[in-house]
Order: sequence, then structure tokens, then C-alpha cells
Amino acid sequence: MFVFHSSLTWHISDFWLIHIAILCSYDLQRPISEQKELLNKWNEMGTDEPDLSLFRPVYAPKDFLEVLMNLRNPNYENGDQPSSRNHLGLIQVPLKVKDIPELKEYFGELGLNTGQLGIDDSAQVPPELFENEHLRIGQKVLTEQDSAAAQQYVRQGCPTALRAELWALILNISNQPEDILYYEQLKSNVIQHDLLVDSLIYKDVKLTASNDDYYFVFEDYLYQVLFCFSRDTSVLEHFTYSSATPPKSYIRGKLGMEEYAVFYPPSGVIPFHGFSMYVAPLCFLYHEPSKLYQIFREMYVRFFFRLHSISSHPSGIVSLCLLFETLLQTHLPQLFYHLREIGAQPLRISFKWMVRAFSGYLATDQLLLLWDRILGYNSLEILAVLAAAVFAFRAVNLMEVTSLAAAEAVLADLSTLKVMPLLQIFLFATVT
Repeated sequence: MFVFHSSLTWHISDFWLIHIAILCSYDLQRPISEQKELLNKWNEMGTDEPDLSLFRPVYAPKDFLEVLMNLRNPNYENGDQPSSRNHLGLIQVPLKVKDIPELKEYFGELGLNTGQLGIDDSAQVPPELFENEHLRIGQKVLTEQDSAAAQQYVRQGCPTALRAELWALILNISNQPEDILYYEQLKSNVIQHDLLVDSLIYKDVKLTASNDDYYFVFEDYLYQVLFCFSRDTSVLEHFTYSSATPPKSYIRGKLGMEEYAVFYPPSGVIPFHGFSMYVAPLCFLYHEPSKLYQIFREMYVRFFFRLHSISSHPSGIVSLCLLFETLLQTHLPQLFYHLREIGAQPLRISFKWMVRAFSGYLATDQLLLLWDRILGYNSLEILAVLAAAVFAFRAVNLMEVTSLAAAEAVLADLSTLKVMPLLQIFLFATVT
């Protein structure tokens, strides 16, 4: 159980409830003429330039970090928390996280002596021989349609030609006629009803993916997927294994009367600043809107929701933050203390990478190699390991900085980094 310390006693979803009355009045059925217009430009929504000057994201990663920093365990409220006696980071919740030996064991298939896609050389097998054999095995896995085998297989990376099919197999997405029909029903709901959340989605895409050199070409896909997602009540099912609760709205004129309460948005998910970047990389793999939608929805309810909800789960954002800080403090103590002393707590820089699963920060080919391993290990812990590895890689330069701004400048561009070498060096070349 967590509580908030000091004056920050609200949950992100509670903040949304403050605006319930406004939300209710903005859920409108579109006029027929507007419905026809939207249907005609469904594949060209990126050309729209709605007036978004009055809209801003409900919250950004930096706001969420402030909430996490104020979490405390009430069992230790009157004394030192076990984790805080020696832990000098921003997260002060005593959770058990893996150390390097445990991570080495858990991510064993990433070892230096195991063939990997994403590594340019190998001490054991020439890259071209490994890639050819790996491709052959991947094709066999697809032929047999074995989801468990596919999950094990992608721990060494997916060949580009097989990634879309392998991910779909792991996620149990087959895009059957009933799935396509369900997507079309969601689309029809978008056409018929105008929600306030649509403007928040527009705003987020315009602020993020539309300005990204890799993803701006997928702007239309992003609107299609996210508008449908906001109306998909099946997404609510993930709250049964989440510590969060979906925000509620009320039928107009019935504010506060529980029998008239409805979840708002219908999916129960509030888009924060950067939310659209969970979808953008998937657009490289899937070009059929219904299948793209299903893949994203499954990725969200399996993984991404944990990056913006508070829990003690090992893949939850609180544990990831603590794992990152613990790895740095333990294995790069001089760097950690130096950054802390100059007011540049490392988590203030790395948090935005982790909360977006590095989307928009890494080159797309490297990001997809990283997400291969998320699917393969069914875990987000690798995000914290990579964040620590990035700091280790830039440690020499970071030891020279004297301010948070300077540290941020050193780590401003991750687009040239190679994910797998960084992970291997940090995990398997670190003295423990």
C-alpha cells in the first residue's frame, strides 16, 4: 500500500474528476453533415488543423514523477524506511528490485556468448551465419504457430521480415472477421460522437509524433487508433489487475449520483503527454488499421498501462524507477553522487525515457529490438537496465557537468545509440 506524502494527495485519475462537468457537456453526437465529412476524410485526418489553443495535456511525465517522489509506505511513516537508509534517490518506497546478478540470470539469453540480433559482431558465431540460422528458426516457429516458442525466440531479437507476424503470434492477435467488425464498430462510434478526449489526442499527436522525423508520416494512423481506443470499453478489463481505477463521469444533470455514473473516457484511460508514442512505432509493422489497433490495445493492456499507473508490480513504473536508481547508486556510485550533488538527480532525466518505453528517443530499428525483449521476457524491467546503461555509456562526459541543464544536454540525443551492446556491456561486463 502506498500513500502520498506532503500536500500531493491526489491521484492522476482524481485530477481528471475535477473536470467531470465539463466532460459531460462535451460528449456530443455529431451532426449528420459532420459525420459524413469525418467519414470522407478518415484516412486524411492529419490534414485537419483544429483550434487546440485552449487545450493542454492533462499531465506530463514530469508531473507524474512529482507524484511518485511523494509516495511513502505508511508502515514506515514514523521512522526510517528500509530503502531510504542507504538509498539516496528520488523514490522512497521500499520495494524489492533485482540486483545485477539476478538481472544476469533473468536476462541470461542476452549474454555475451549468445547470438543476438542487434549486435554487429560475435565472439562465437559470425553474424551472417547466426542471422541466417535465426531466420530459419523463426520461420519454423511461425509455421508451427507456437506462441510460447515465439516468445522464447524473440529474446534474441526478431528478423525484420518476421517481426510483425511473431509479435502478433505472441500477443495472440489473428485479426479474424469478428475482430475487424469490432474495429469498424469503434470507428462508427468515433464518426457519430464527438468527445473532449479527441481534442486531447489531437493535441498530443501534434506535440509529439507530428514533430518526429520517424513518425510524422503515420499521423493519420495515430488518430484512427487512438480515437477508437478511447471508446473501447473492453480496455476496462485491465483495471481488474491494475491498482488504478477508471475515472467516472455522470449523465448530464445527475452529477454525484452513482446510479448514473459512467466511465469517461469509455476506455477508462486518460491520454497524457506522449501517450501517442506507444502507438507510433507499431505503425512501421502493421498497415491494416484493424490489426494495428488490436496489436496496440494488447500491448497496452499487457505492458504500457504499467508505465503510468502506481503499483508495486516489478514492471510498474515505481519499481522501474527504484531499479534504475539502485543500479546507478550501486554500480556507478561516483557518477550518482556527483549528479546528485549538482542537483541533477539521474531519475529526472531518465524518467521520460522509461515512461514512454524509449519511444521517440531511440532510432526506430533500435527501439523495435528493445521491444522484442519486452515481449520475449514479458517484462518492462529492461527499460530501467537500459536507462542505467545509457548513463554508464556517457559517464565520462557526465562527470564533467555542473548543472542539470548540462547533464540533460549530454543525454539529449539517444538516436545514435545501439541498444544491445549497451545492455550486454552493462549487464555482463559489470564487476559484481
